[in-house]
Amino acid sequence: MVLFTATPSPKEDAHMNSLLAKFLNAPRPVKRAISITYDIWAISVSFYLAYVLRLSQLAFQFSLQEVLCLLTTILISIALFIRMGLYRAILRYIPPQAIGTIFIGIVASSFAMIAAGFYLHAFLPRSVPVIYSFIALFLIGLPRLMFRSLLQFFTPKGNANIIIYGAGESGHYLATQLNKSVQYKAVAFVDDNEKLHKSNLRGIKVYSPNDLPNLIKKYNVSKILLALDSSSQQQTVNIVRRLEKLSVQVQAIPPLNDLINGSAQVEEFRSIQIEELLGREPVAPAKSLLEINITQKVVMVTGAGGSIGSEICRQVIALKPTAIILFERCEFNLYQINDELSALFTDNSIKIYPILGSINNEALLENVMKSFQVKTLYHAAAYKHVPLVEHNILEGTNNNLFGTYKTAKAAIAAKVESFVLISSDKAVRPTNVMGATKRLAELILQALATQEHETTFSMVRFGNVLDSSGSVVPKFREQIKKGGPITVTHPDITRYFMTMSEAAQLVIQAGAMAKGGDVFVLEMGEPVKIVDLATEMVFLSGHTIKSETNPDGDIEIKFTGLRPGEKLYEELLVGDNCEGTEHSRIMRAHEQAVPIVELESYLSLLQKHIETFNHKEVFNALKQSFIGFNTASPNTEDLLHYIRNSNVVQLKTNKLINK
Repeated sequence: MVLFTATPSPKEDAHMNSLLAKFLNAPRPVKRAISITYDIWAISVSFYLAYVLRLSQLAFQFSLQEVLCLLTTILISIALFIRMGLYRAILRYIPPQAIGTIFIGIVASSFAMIAAGFYLHAFLPRSVPVIYSFIALFLIGLPRLMFRSLLQFFTPKGNANIIIYGAGESGHYLATQLNKSVQYKAVAFVDDNEKLHKSNLRGIKVYSPNDLPNLIKKYNVSKILLALDSSSQQQTVNIVRRLEKLSVQVQAIPPLNDLINGSAQVEEFRSIQIEELLGREPVAPAKSLLEINITQKVVMVTGAGGSIGSEICRQVIALKPTAIILFERCEFNLYQINDELSALFTDNSIKIYPILGSINNEALLENVMKSFQVKTLYHAAAYKHVPLVEHNILEGTNNNLFGTYKTAKAAIAAKVESFVLISSDKAVRPTNVMGATKRLAELILQALATQEHETTFSMVRFGNVLDSSGSVVPKFREQIKKGGPITVTHPDITRYFMTMSEAAQLVIQAGAMAKGGDVFVLEMGEPVKIVDLATEMVFLSGHTIKSETNPDGDIEIKFTGLRPGEKLYEELLVGDNCEGTEHSRIMRAHEQAVPIVELESYLSLLQKHIETFNHKEVFNALKQSFIGFNTASPNTEDLLHYIRNSNVVQLKTNKLINK
């Protein structure tokens, strides 16, 4: 007859799992009630067996005093166990070290027995509390550890092997928590610190990063988790770049403090965002530069609902202005930013005024600025998407150029102290209408700065902002989500990138350094190939590139050709005359201005062409030498074809006007 089987039968296994599932899924109060009931039984049995062993007889008649002594011991012991948190511990995760806590509680329980026996005059031999302690420790402590082992035996093990990169405090905590996981299993540590190599941490060996390819193959690893304690951003970037060559997903864990205080769970892994790789080590902003044009002043932001405009609003409101004017033509965008900012200041300590309107409405602009006594204005309103502006020349020119001109004149009339234009790297030797209109907007402010008035004009020129509306990052993210393909216009196209928060902070600080007509250029770091950006985003999402060399890859990259007016490389300086400022990432460019008289006659002619819907003449007018519009750029023929078609619309419109 078989008395013991090492492996339970499927039927027994299923029955045991069913019982465990019922207990584990029971409410916490029910589980605590079961634990307390068991401990009452264990204390009672220990009390009885202590007398049996001491007196060497099974049949022992307790008097009333001994019964009261037992009840007192039970009440005090359970109260002590509750106070020590024994019933807050989750049985499936209880560590072996918890036996020490149980031992202390039982020793305290035995002293309670001694005290109760003394005051109740119960028959209590001196050796009974000692015997009681050993039996109680066995009956209360051992079953808890056995229950934990039983759960681990019947609970399915993790089916995903992972490697932890970082054998510091975060890595140690992660390994401890993953030991309780049913989904993941840590098989190795990897760390750059050579002193830790070949050592063991919680029974897991620490390896060199050079061992990763072999480890991934040996353990069939599907994921590498970054648990980096104090690495700089650049160190993190370097680690991720090294891991890009491996066919595994790389993710990061929540901050250690969030894990410890319970605000995040250990299995809440997050993907590395492309912003973290393209971003740079932050430079602490100069507090005086941030506050000088904002704190205790009325600030107005045009285009407040746009990508950069809304971020400027967030930065501004954090610097405690007396009021902020949100000027926006898109109702939904205005609603969103107003709702977001209003939620931050429910006490109404900072006044927030959402104003619907167009920057081409000069009378409205002047009225708003005068009514609220605006002191600082950030002009972020513009049409910035190159292909759309290329196919909407009249409205693009009217908004970017004349909208800026009218906003500037309104600011002068309202005696605004500081006017900061958000410009673009596409304004430098432009090859598209959007860039040409932004260059003209810069020239207008430079010309206005030479006149007598109280407004200090400046402009800040920078490249692409990560995750802004219409940028490649959210577009690529959506394409990856759909399984590809990712569309890139050209294999060699490069762009400068900057995070939105850094761009907004630098814009505010640059404006504070303005003397009048300044062109500030933000230091954008190294340009990035768009195809490399796409490749990196595919890797970070846990996929592989599908190509001729890797036909089994997940996502393909397709090249669609340059769009009208698009150029391969962007620039930030019109000339070479540039100097540093008191901020390491802000430069001041010295560029030749155009006299206001010459500009005004030019603008008057351009305005007439817009009013008569003459696309061709508007386009020709943008080719003035002082703008530097390079119409010999790739795909200009597509643009000229559109202009020819637009002239058909113009002729039909003229006929309607004449009628």
